[in-house]
Amino acid sequence: MLNQDHYHFIGIGGIGMSGIALALLKKGLSVSGSDIIKNDRLTEIAKNGGIIFNSQNPQNIDLIKKKFSNKNITIVISSAISNKNKELNYCIENQIIIKHRSEILSLIMKSFQSIAIAGSHGKTTTSTLLTTLLDLCTQDTSSIVGGILPRYESNAIIKKSKYLIAEIDESDGTTCKYTPYLGIINNIDFDHCDYYSDMEELISSFNEFGSNSKILLINDDCKITKKYIASEYSWSIKKTNNVDFALISKKFDPEHTIADYYEKGQIIKRIKIPVPGIHNLSNITAAISACRIINIDINCILKNIQFLQLPRKRFELRGEILGRKIIDDYGHHPNEIKATIELARLFIHKRDNCINRLVIVFQPHRYSRINMFLKQFIIELSKADFIIITNIFGAGENNLNNINSQIIVNEINKINKNVKFLENNYEVAKNFFDITNKGDLILNMGAGDCHNLWSILHSQ
Repeated sequence: MLNQDHYHFIGIGGIGMSGIALALLKKGLSVSGSDIIKNDRLTEIAKNGGIIFNSQNPQNIDLIKKKFSNKNITIVISSAISNKNKELNYCIENQIIIKHRSEILSLIMKSFQSIAIAGSHGKTTTSTLLTTLLDLCTQDTSSIVGGILPRYESNAIIKKSKYLIAEIDESDGTTCKYTPYLGIINNIDFDHCDYYSDMEELISSFNEFGSNSKILLINDDCKITKKYIASEYSWSIKKTNNVDFALISKKFDPEHTIADYYEKGQIIKRIKIPVPGIHNLSNITAAISACRIINIDINCILKNIQFLQLPRKRFELRGEILGRKIIDDYGHHPNEIKATIELARLFIHKRDNCINRLVIVFQPHRYSRINMFLKQFIIELSKADFIIITNIFGAGENNLNNINSQIIVNEINKINKNVKFLENNYEVAKNFFDITNKGDLILNMGAGDCHNLWSILHSQ
């Protein structure tokens, strides 16, 4: 279990690290951290008693050791922290205890009956939907999620509760660290090619997560999970036979989904879900299924479905500027981009006939991902009416294949001439009103700092 050490996070501002840091603070432990970025998560950590350093230097550790001289210091890092980091190197040289964030999250989870959501896509959305639904039904739920839950305006809700919802990151192979009561695997799609050499290695990682889960729930519609992952329970949005839970869509519109809910092939009720998109229907089915597995009353679930919301940066309508609607989305894999474009087209055709074009502002994420899936990125991005590509957000990677955004632009140009390279958010903002038109729907997509565009546009 967690001891009473002082925990210092190197890179505390990241969405995963900040959630764990907040959880420790809310459990009464002392926390500090360093980051070169500034964001709302750091503000929340400081408000909860955390100490924040805006540089990553060895002096931070000396100050913490002096301030907390009566405690052992545990350094927490993620896989994004390079061995070249001066603060980390100082800790290594001085033999200070260093733990990966997955180790700390795993220890937190042991204090609860934990439900862990894993998978290549939809983890944050499923975690958010499940947290909201389970907490409304039980008032007995904590959560650590890789996104901001709109109902709670935080990525960490920690209280004296029975349940903890935790989002599990597979990007660095740490899925084996967790032993949840209920494990969920949304899907398996090859990604994180900077860590995994092939699909077989990725499947093995998810298999180990499944084996470590007391109960496992999987998506029967994903061919890979169905074929390679053994589980006690499964769900589907395509069929009702040979699955435990199903939601079969009857009608989609930009704000809602109408679907029939089934258990063991028997229809329970037609329900109205306030979340659009076929990919989100699967995430909602997973959330309902998890609630039913732990014996939450179906009538309570159905009553509270009306309060479901997507997490921040998941098809989030930020607002309108001079007749241009702007939506932020976290999509950074070709399959995610495909699903988001389909949802945007639904939004245009069924809700807002005043929209003339779909414009994408895309910040590529990781050199290895772009190099591996370049062809797929080109196909999906070309489906927009106008495409703006910014510099690749490397996330600490070395550019081993000399890939760059101009290559993406050149390849898109062979299919769709309406494409332009702009270096960063500030260049996009500078040219924004020249290259976009009144009546455009603008999808601002990526997993880096692209979502600062909205505030930059408003500061001009």
